[in-house]
Amino acid sequence: MERVKVTPARPPVAAVRPQVLEADGDRRVDPYYWLRDKHDPEVIAYLEAENAYTDAVTAGAGDLQERLYREIIGRVQETDSSAATLFKGWLTYTRTVEGLDYEIYCRRRGTMDAPEEVILDANELAKGHDYFELGYVERSPDENLLAYAADVNGSELHELRFRDLNTGQDLGDVIQGVYYGAAWAADNTTFFYVRPDSAMRPYQVWRHRLGAASEKDVLVFQEDDERFEVGVEPSKSERFIFINTSSQISSETYFLPSDAPDAQPVLIEPRRDNIEYSVDDQEDRFLLLTNDGATNFRLMAAPIASPGRASWTEVVPERPGVRLNLTDVHQHHVVLGQRSDGLQRLEVLDTMSGALHIVEQPDAAYTAFPGSNPDYSSRVMRFFYTSLTAPWSAVDYDMDSRVRTVVKEQPVRGGYNRDDYVTERLWARATDGVKVPISVVFRRDKSEERAPALLYGYGAYEHSNDPMFDPARLSLLDRGFVFAIAHVRGGGEMGREWYEQGRLLRKCNTFEDFIACAEKLIADGYAAPESLAIRGRSAGGLLIGAVVNMRPELFGCAVAQVPFVDALTTMLDDKLPLTVNEYDEWGNPKEPDYYRYIKSYSPYDQVRSTEYPAILATGALNDPRVSYWEPAKWVAKLRTVNRADQPILLKTQMGSGHMGPSGRYESWREEAFVMAFVITQLGLDG
Repeated sequence: MERVKVTPARPPVAAVRPQVLEADGDRRVDPYYWLRDKHDPEVIAYLEAENAYTDAVTAGAGDLQERLYREIIGRVQETDSSAATLFKGWLTYTRTVEGLDYEIYCRRRGTMDAPEEVILDANELAKGHDYFELGYVERSPDENLLAYAADVNGSELHELRFRDLNTGQDLGDVIQGVYYGAAWAADNTTFFYVRPDSAMRPYQVWRHRLGAASEKDVLVFQEDDERFEVGVEPSKSERFIFINTSSQISSETYFLPSDAPDAQPVLIEPRRDNIEYSVDDQEDRFLLLTNDGATNFRLMAAPIASPGRASWTEVVPERPGVRLNLTDVHQHHVVLGQRSDGLQRLEVLDTMSGALHIVEQPDAAYTAFPGSNPDYSSRVMRFFYTSLTAPWSAVDYDMDSRVRTVVKEQPVRGGYNRDDYVTERLWARATDGVKVPISVVFRRDKSEERAPALLYGYGAYEHSNDPMFDPARLSLLDRGFVFAIAHVRGGGEMGREWYEQGRLLRKCNTFEDFIACAEKLIADGYAAPESLAIRGRSAGGLLIGAVVNMRPELFGCAVAQVPFVDALTTMLDDKLPLTVNEYDEWGNPKEPDYYRYIKSYSPYDQVRSTEYPAILATGALNDPRVSYWEPAKWVAKLRTVNRADQPILLKTQMGSGHMGPSGRYESWREEAFVMAFVITQLGLDG
């Protein structure tokens, strides 16, 4: 690629209005604290000015953005459908239509040759809204009703409605302010849903009876401990409804029979610090996945009549190097999601014989997740399979015969050939000697030894950043880019200890690991500092903010999307969403040790006078998870001390939330915008 020069325009300047923040005997002065008030017209005007500046700086890449957008669309089968799932005599699936943003939910009775019934068209529901997202779509046990929850502004507060599938008409029941989590009772008229508190913590489960006014709904469960969040879901057998309440490190579960929705929920086992368990039922027993007595979790069983810990018996023990992380229970089998050798694998337990076997896969490095077979009695399990070079596939696996059948592979238009691409696993060595895995993919015929590269990272909440296929990424790979994922501590890629070593007072391992991965790519000739871009989102945005403070010379440009960069101020404010229940992840800064530690890496607090790389930060005005002012304040402060002439940009979505634009076309445009920024700021002509 030819190198080109990017000339920045003049950025807006945020007014300096010092706010003194005092805690733990420490005094900080925040010059941009005033940006927190989104009802202030001056704040909105400033964000709009930042958007205009970003548009001006990136205007020269407008043609490139459009080409990238067209390339993404050119690889996507715009009119397509998911693999159909057979359940209770109906084949259900979703489909998309070229030119339309959202999925259409459909079904056919018995065979795909039967007439199609559209049960929900999200495109119709989205009309008149700049933002639209479905929180859930849940069919009743008799398949005659549909409950759906819709968010129209990105706040994650949903409106819950119910539809008669025989008439296609919505019922009169409407419930506002609903969060994720739902369950139908067996009577097909009782519905359980979740509400959040003022800090957007899901803390209540309510029971609604169809036809009754929502004011008459019954509060079934309330969680008063601000560290815990509540969810509700049916068991796969549909015999029980589970109410789960969990913090980052502890949990407990209640149950009630689905055919007795008015019953009082029964506690399975009281919560204990640092002990987690999740529950499903299988015939006459509960199955519990727990870290009680097992760092990397084991599978236990308990009689339904006496489910407490005193009755637990071991079904699958903890094994060295194997982290059990989920279960999918069938009548005679249990599918175990497990991590071993850094891979997300599937393992099947035959509960009749007790035999365990790994589901064999065609690639050496891959990701596999249980999928959408809701039939408890089936011996066939559906899972989703992908890798950095393998498009997503839906696979049906006979758990007795071990025969796998690919039901649907994600089509990639334009003649994609996975043999044109190479994927590798590298290992970086962190400052404390720990080996950190890196997943890498590039075109087999890439010309430059030190090619342009993009390194992605997250590293929090035990979330594993597994290697997965993304057709949009081909636009970078086909331009000679190397794409890499840094599997840093704080994530779950290497088991529970991997997570423990990257949280609380060991959080800085996450940042050191990422820097080690960047240095490994440079040392092995995959990239040079001036051609290395880095990217992260949310907690991954905190990672990006931290490492550009620590080693700004190591990177050519950085993208931080909805970044958690004002960590100390946010964690000190227990009135903000997701603060108190985040103490188990980051620590409570009202305790001196945590105050000093969080301050030591909080990107906003550690901004310093240096030469920063080009930076693109994004935010969303209605984001309930990472408030828009975090990237806004960070960008304003960075500009006051930056000694380089590279642009520092802020792009705020004025009508969306944490996940960005809701429609698929706008999401693709956003991706094209980010890729164009990376390409141009690395000095390349795309």
